[in-house]
Amino acid sequence: MELDGLILPLLSWYQENRRSLPWREDPTPYHIWVSEIMLQQTRIEAVKGYYVRFLAALPNIEALSEADEETLLKLWQGLGYYNRVRNLHKAAVQIVAQYDGEMPGRYDELLTLPGIGAYTAGAIASIGFGECVPCVDGNVLRVVKRYEGGFEDIANESVKRDVWQRLKSSMEQTLPEGSAGAFNEALMELGEVICIPNGTPLCEKCPLANQCVAHKKNLWQHLPVKSPKKARRIEERTVFVLRCEESVALRKRNEKGLLAGLWELPQVEGHLSEEEAMIWLRERGLEPVTFAKTDPAKHIFTHVEWHMSGYVVDVEAMAGEGLVWTKKADREAGYALPSALDGFLSYLS
Repeated sequence: MELDGLILPLLSWYQENRRSLPWREDPTPYHIWVSEIMLQQTRIEAVKGYYVRFLAALPNIEALSEADEETLLKLWQGLGYYNRVRNLHKAAVQIVAQYDGEMPGRYDELLTLPGIGAYTAGAIASIGFGECVPCVDGNVLRVVKRYEGGFEDIANESVKRDVWQRLKSSMEQTLPEGSAGAFNEALMELGEVICIPNGTPLCEKCPLANQCVAHKKNLWQHLPVKSPKKARRIEERTVFVLRCEESVALRKRNEKGLLAGLWELPQVEGHLSEEEAMIWLRERGLEPVTFAKTDPAKHIFTHVEWHMSGYVVDVEAMAGEGLVWTKKADREAGYALPSALDGFLSYLS
């Protein structure tokens, strides 16, 4: 099924129904880049505040390239997928070195930057520079496969490439000049607010309903087809909230692996009994004054699920190899703590 019929109805619909979002109000290439990286794996409502704060601290590519890792991780704290901000920084350094701090404007050039794949390159190139290239993400794949009634598995890279190529061909043949960015945003917007992934799509509000195969044949519940993800690995962990007077113990995670380089409350693999936890403390020179078990907590990553138990322990003295004892103001100013530990942070005040 040709995709040319998507274009004009979507552009007209988007012109009338376009949402007001912070990154749309001043869509410079840098703003588009930052917003698209933040929006990966993250809801729009969750991103808005982070986006405004990030740009206030790092208003341009040069400022981003000069930022230290602690500042970057603190600005990103709570957004998760922290390699995203590390790659933002690496790419900013490369842009300063190779392009004098100006974002390259061509799709192929953008693909050479760390952390920028086909989707993000398409967004920057089309919205920021007007290049006629598509952006294909899960929202777009869902819209296209429902529109054409396609039962191909959208988890297959070959299917994504096919949709990308056909959209590009249709855009080149049908799009009014200068509207590549608006069309890409319209297609993504439709998938976010009308042709939704969970729940009944709002077909009565969709500008494509009269052409959509899934709507005509009532197939929306079966489309798109996507092979199931591998089950997440369960990890049991014990977290220690160690307090001494007004200070709390933190330690820095390894520079590689999950949550690399972030600060954390000390933790160990497995669920320790109270007796085992007491032994762990005393082996590190920590003598408990008070000792209490916390409520359990759970945090879900993409491939791993942490099931956590914990202990709140007031100790006699600030000891323990590898631990850094911090006061509240210091933690809030400069120590990026992963959201995985949110269930224990109430014990820090």
